[in-house]
Amino acid sequence: MPPSAGLPEGQLFVESLDIEAQGIAHRPDGKVVFIDGALPFEIVSAKVHRKKNNWEAATLTEIHRESPQRVTPGCPHFGLHEGACGGCKMQHLHASSQVAIKQRVLEDNLWHLAKVKAETLLRPIEGPAWGYRYRARLSVRFVHKKGVVLIGFHERKSRYVADMQVCRVLPPHVSNLLMPMRELIYGMDARETCPQIELACGDDVTALVLRHLEPLSDDDLARLRAFGQQNGVQWWLQPKGPDTVRLLDEGGPQLSYRLPEFGINMPFKPTDFTQVNPHINRVLVARALRLLDAQKSERVIDWFCGLGNFTLPIATGAGEVLGIEGSEALVARSRENLAFNQQGRPSPLAPTTFVARNLFEMTTEMLVADGVADKWLVDPPREGAFALSKALADLHQQPELRGSWTPPRRIVYVSCNPATLARDAGLLVHQAGYRCTAAGVVNMFPHTAHVESMAVFELP
Repeated sequence: MPPSAGLPEGQLFVESLDIEAQGIAHRPDGKVVFIDGALPFEIVSAKVHRKKNNWEAATLTEIHRESPQRVTPGCPHFGLHEGACGGCKMQHLHASSQVAIKQRVLEDNLWHLAKVKAETLLRPIEGPAWGYRYRARLSVRFVHKKGVVLIGFHERKSRYVADMQVCRVLPPHVSNLLMPMRELIYGMDARETCPQIELACGDDVTALVLRHLEPLSDDDLARLRAFGQQNGVQWWLQPKGPDTVRLLDEGGPQLSYRLPEFGINMPFKPTDFTQVNPHINRVLVARALRLLDAQKSERVIDWFCGLGNFTLPIATGAGEVLGIEGSEALVARSRENLAFNQQGRPSPLAPTTFVARNLFEMTTEMLVADGVADKWLVDPPREGAFALSKALADLHQQPELRGSWTPPRRIVYVSCNPATLARDAGLLVHQAGYRCTAAGVVNMFPHTAHVESMAVFELP
């Protein structure tokens, strides 16, 4: 019988939390209710706004028994009220409990989707809960009726831009710029044709990429320059697609981030993919490399290598490294970063090669052609690494295709989607002969429902 069965009519006992940070309860007849704003073990009332045959979606209206893990949100724009910002989903839940729930999501996905259970649970990687978001895409909207410009994330479950005056997850110096940026855009001739500002912070430079649908006037360019000088930010302009992004004024310091443990400095363009949370990224790279444990006698392949975030640190310890990435532009950048980081090192990086390849169309022939590697690091986008895992499984099951090729003894898989990690883990464990020796979560995005994780696979 559902726990809600013995409660007064209309009250629900919240049993757990789903990946979207909704409380899960059951009505006395067994029907599932997903409740926005409710936390596990609370007794609540909720208003239903969507009904299906076997489930309902509702919003919290009253708490009759509160969870000890409920906390006061750190941001005034978070909540269930009209106009609330949709950038975060878990600010009402204690930070350590957020991590525990993400760990449970990872374990549940691995087991329910793939029948895989990690032999060891890695300690969660955690960092600052606030001011961590060094990358963000902020919508810009001139609202005629109110005579204001709004800059921020969308309202929860809405296409409207939230009226954000501060943002606790952005770095404080960027949060402090939200209102001045609103005034800046409001005073521009192009205030109705600038739909977006993309933020990219390096260790020493804050870059803002202004998307503009029409050419900017000389007066607007002068306004941007004055704002940049006054507030210490670097403006980039984007008239069309990402390949049109260019600096407003050439010169000035370069956007980059450091991985000090490995003596690596990574220059990047503001539209290149880099991790949102640099504090966590440093720890993530260090742990991944400890788990990989590359030796001077070993060849390592870094799949979905991007700018070389893992590749170049791997090259400080391995004997040879191959980085493979789908984007020609990122491969070119990774080669530049390799050359940049070879300069003035006390000991040179291992021989490292970067190639561009569509990894979503991987085949057994391509995998064999890339040569034998002792270890792999895999860091795919949300879609996961299905084609790569499938090719590896096919080679395991059809030895005649291998020739002298041998599979990697160890794979460290970094994932931003527990569902696709579980799918690929199922292939690696049940069809490619690996054991899942360890797995754990990485709290890259505190206060959001985003689950980043890491798993280790080894041949017996």
